[in-house]
Amino acid sequence: MLNAMDADKSLRRWVVWLLDGEGAHATFDQAVHGFPAKLRGAKPDGLPHTGWQVLEHMRMAQWDILDFSVNPKYKAMAWPDDYWPKRDSPRAGEWEKSVRQFHADLAAMRKLIANPKTDLHTPIPWGDGQTVLREAMLVADHNSYHLGQLVLVRKALGAWKG
Repeated sequence: MLNAMDADKSLRRWVVWLLDGEGAHATFDQAVHGFPAKLRGAKPDGLPHTGWQVLEHMRMAQWDILDFSVNPKYKAMAWPDDYWPKRDSPRAGEWEKSVRQFHADLAAMRKLIANPKTDLHTPIPWGDGQTVLREAMLVADHNSYHLGQLVLVRKALGAWKG
């Protein structure tokens, strides 16, 4: 049986692993790198979003969850308008900027979880019962769901070799 300190370290390690998303599916980097620029704004028949829309939604939602987790002056975004990009296609450089920001925000969430000073279990004071642990699992769950969508968009466009 693990003592409390070892159990805490183990929990943090596994949550970071979950955030990294390298379990049973493609990684974020595999899904976004090599996505042809000319197809990033294409909406496949029968699917509701373009690759750009899915990527930007992932970035926006992840940032919002991170901000909620750490910012006592957090301001809730409006659903769904503030969580989805207005355009189907990225402008020059936006895809790469979105990928970089996604990585930076994910790294910040991993760092927050890995920090033994972060209380994972006490409700966030400005929330209504959410904990940092719950928010980290929400990030992992949300990213996993939309990562699958991103791969599906690529497959439907004939741009996936996985």
